[in-house]
Amino acid sequence: MAVTLSESAARHVSNFIAKRGKGYGIRLGVRTSGCSGMAYKLEFVDATEDQDLVFESHGVKVVVDPKSLPYIDGTELDFVREGLNEGFKFNNPNVKDACGCGESFNV
Repeated sequence: MAVTLSESAARHVSNFIAKRGKGYGIRLGVRTSGCSGMAYKLEFVDATEDQDLVFESHGVKVVVDPKSLPYIDGTELDFVREGLNEGFKFNNPNVKDACGCGESFNV
Protein backbone atom coordinates (compact mmCIF):
# COMPACT_ATOMS: atom_id res chain seq x y z
CA MET A 1 0.00 0.00 0.00
CA ALA A 2 1.37 3.38 -0.96
CA VAL A 3 0.63 6.80 -2.33
CA THR A 4 3.50 8.54 -4.13
CA LEU A 5 4.47 11.86 -5.69
CA SER A 6 6.27 12.41 -8.96
CA GLU A 7 9.46 14.45 -8.77
CA SER A 8 7.60 17.41 -10.26
CA ALA A 9 4.81 17.21 -7.65
CA ALA A 10 7.29 16.80 -4.80
CA ARG A 11 9.25 19.84 -5.98
CA HIS A 12 6.04 21.92 -6.24
CA VAL A 13 4.85 20.89 -2.76
CA SER A 14 8.30 21.48 -1.22
CA ASN A 15 8.49 24.96 -2.73
CA PHE A 16 5.01 25.84 -1.48
CA ILE A 17 5.76 24.60 2.06
CA ALA A 18 9.00 26.65 2.04
CA LYS A 19 7.11 29.80 0.97
CA ARG A 20 4.43 29.07 3.56
CA GLY A 21 7.11 28.90 6.24
CA LYS A 22 5.68 25.79 7.92
CA GLY A 23 4.11 22.46 7.13
CA TYR A 24 4.43 18.74 7.69
CA GLY A 25 3.38 17.68 4.20
CA ILE A 26 0.19 17.22 2.20
CA ARG A 27 -2.99 15.30 2.95
CA LEU A 28 -4.58 13.34 0.14
CA GLY A 29 -8.03 11.86 0.59
CA VAL A 30 -11.43 11.40 -1.00
CA ARG A 31 -14.92 12.69 -0.29
CA THR A 32 -18.30 11.87 -1.78
CA SER A 33 -19.10 14.38 -4.48
CA GLY A 34 -19.90 14.94 -8.11
CA CYS A 35 -21.73 12.88 -10.66
CA SER A 36 -19.42 9.85 -10.45
CA GLY A 37 -19.36 9.50 -6.67
CA MET A 38 -16.00 10.60 -5.27
CA ALA A 39 -13.66 13.57 -5.53
CA TYR A 40 -10.10 14.06 -4.34
CA LYS A 41 -9.24 16.24 -1.36
CA LEU A 42 -5.78 17.78 -1.27
CA GLU A 43 -4.55 20.11 1.45
CA PHE A 44 -1.40 21.08 3.28
CA VAL A 45 -1.07 19.76 6.84
CA ASP A 46 0.92 20.91 9.82
CA ALA A 47 0.34 17.81 11.98
CA THR A 48 -0.99 14.27 11.72
CA GLU A 49 -3.81 12.51 13.54
CA ASP A 50 -3.28 9.22 15.42
CA GLN A 51 -4.92 7.04 12.75
CA ASP A 52 -3.23 8.71 9.76
CA LEU A 53 -0.93 6.76 7.47
CA VAL A 54 2.19 8.61 6.32
CA PHE A 55 4.10 7.87 3.12
CA GLU A 56 7.25 9.67 2.02
CA SER A 57 8.06 10.33 -1.60
CA HIS A 58 11.02 12.39 -2.86
CA GLY A 59 11.42 13.87 0.64
CA VAL A 60 7.77 14.98 0.98
CA LYS A 61 5.34 13.40 3.44
CA VAL A 62 1.93 12.34 2.10
CA VAL A 63 -0.71 11.88 4.80
CA VAL A 64 -3.72 9.64 4.11
CA ASP A 65 -6.64 8.76 6.37
CA PRO A 66 -7.40 5.00 6.59
CA LYS A 67 -10.91 5.36 5.07
CA SER A 68 -9.52 6.99 1.90
CA LEU A 69 -6.63 4.58 1.35
CA PRO A 70 -8.61 1.77 -0.37
CA TYR A 71 -9.76 4.27 -3.03
CA ILE A 72 -6.35 5.86 -3.66
CA ASP A 73 -3.88 3.05 -2.93
CA GLY A 74 -1.27 3.01 -5.68
CA THR A 75 -2.00 6.59 -6.76
CA GLU A 76 0.79 8.80 -8.01
CA LEU A 77 0.21 12.52 -7.65
CA ASP A 78 1.86 14.43 -10.49
CA PHE A 79 2.18 18.16 -11.19
CA VAL A 80 1.84 18.92 -14.88
CA ARG A 81 1.87 21.89 -17.21
CA GLU A 82 -0.31 21.68 -20.31
CA GLY A 83 -0.15 24.84 -22.38
CA LEU A 84 -1.05 27.74 -20.10
CA ASN A 85 -2.59 25.46 -17.48
CA GLU A 86 -0.81 23.76 -14.62
CA GLY A 87 -2.00 21.65 -11.74
CA PHE A 88 -2.02 18.34 -9.97
CA LYS A 89 -2.95 15.19 -11.87
CA PHE A 90 -4.03 12.04 -10.05
CA ASN A 91 -2.78 8.82 -11.66
CA ASN A 92 -5.05 6.41 -9.79
CA PRO A 93 -5.02 2.76 -10.96
CA ASN A 94 -8.29 2.08 -9.06
CA VAL A 95 -10.48 4.42 -11.13
CA LYS A 96 -13.08 2.55 -13.16
CA ASP A 97 -14.94 5.61 -14.50
CA ALA A 98 -14.72 9.40 -14.27
CA CYS A 99 -17.17 12.15 -15.09
CA GLY A 100 -16.68 14.24 -18.22
CA CYS A 101 -15.58 17.36 -16.34
CA GLY A 102 -12.93 15.45 -14.39
CA GLU A 103 -14.35 16.51 -11.03
CA SER A 104 -15.24 13.06 -9.74
CA PHE A 105 -14.56 9.35 -10.19
CA ASN A 106 -15.67 5.92 -9.01
CA VAL A 107 -13.85 2.69 -8.26
